[in-house]
Amino acid sequence: MAAIMSISRQMLRVSSAPLCFAGKACFASKAAQFKVCVSGGAGGIGQPLAMLMAMNERVKEVSVQDVSMAMVPPAGVAADLGHMEFPSKVVGYAIDPSKPAVDQLEECLTGCHLVLVPAGVPRKPGMTRDDLFAINAGIAKGLVDACAKYCPEAVIGIIVNPVNSVVPAMAELYKKKGLDPLKIIGVCTLDTVRANKFVSVMTGTSPMDVAVPVVGGHAGVTILPLFSQDKIAATIPADKIAALDKRTQDGGTEVVEAKAGKGSATLSMAYSGARFGGKVLDGMAGVPASEYCYLASTVTELPYFSSKVDFGPKGVVKVHDIGVLSAHEKVRLEEAKAALKLEIQKGLEYAKTC
Repeated sequence: MAAIMSISRQMLRVSSAPLCFAGKACFASKAAQFKVCVSGGAGGIGQPLAMLMAMNERVKEVSVQDVSMAMVPPAGVAADLGHMEFPSKVVGYAIDPSKPAVDQLEECLTGCHLVLVPAGVPRKPGMTRDDLFAINAGIAKGLVDACAKYCPEAVIGIIVNPVNSVVPAMAELYKKKGLDPLKIIGVCTLDTVRANKFVSVMTGTSPMDVAVPVVGGHAGVTILPLFSQDKIAATIPADKIAALDKRTQDGGTEVVEAKAGKGSATLSMAYSGARFGGKVLDGMAGVPASEYCYLASTVTELPYFSSKVDFGPKGVVKVHDIGVLSAHEKVRLEEAKAALKLEIQKGLEYAKTC
């Protein structure tokens, strides 16, 4: 029983709605009110992400969506998850990528409150960032077009990379359709998760007691952890901060190297996506919730930026300023903005051509 309680406490980071592994008795059925779609739900991130969302007390239905040639059929993932002792209904949907997604996703997306998008291809050897963006922006656009038609009030959590460019591109497309661009949100939670864990290990504390703000963007130098704003991280000697900052930026590379090039950060990303999704659903359920996210912003001179976001019944209700920075963080902020500006511009230019 003690072990179960320990797991439950750890999962509070995912959602304030209790996740319990002791069986169906933990759930109040009236709490299950939201439909969630995981697009790319048969992939390395998508499968564990779909599982975690199916385990969330607030979720009544999960759509597991992927392409028809996925290594594991979405219907198979749904059947597997459907055997768990949770009240959520799980349904698989496969689409033919040679045909418009909007013509195939009506049942999948209708009634969705939250759409999480880890769909897309990973960067492969010899592939430039421009190549990656061209492919993944096209995939994201098909899904966003379908969301605009079938669930325009849903929050869309963009996980597909490069987030720094894909989010501006999709948000601008939503603007063109007369929809709220703040429905398009880049999921940067993994940067915060890594910063919290790295600080906890360095200081010998629990990661549950660490809450490092991470602002800027979601790639390389655009990732800016604000260690000075967390009471535990602020105790770390100044001469160790630069290295800790760099490790947070390069966390993805660390995982790729540890997996010897045979995979990337799938499990920690799935956890982080579920943490983000849980906070969105908390807000929709009327429970105050916040997360650090990348979205349309006026916090800096850049039109898109990641900072603390509060969620309410319809999604985003407030985007917070970044607060007081240390000398190191002020220098890094300028570096992050310079790199982020170029990546945002790429997304804006894409949107102009659509």
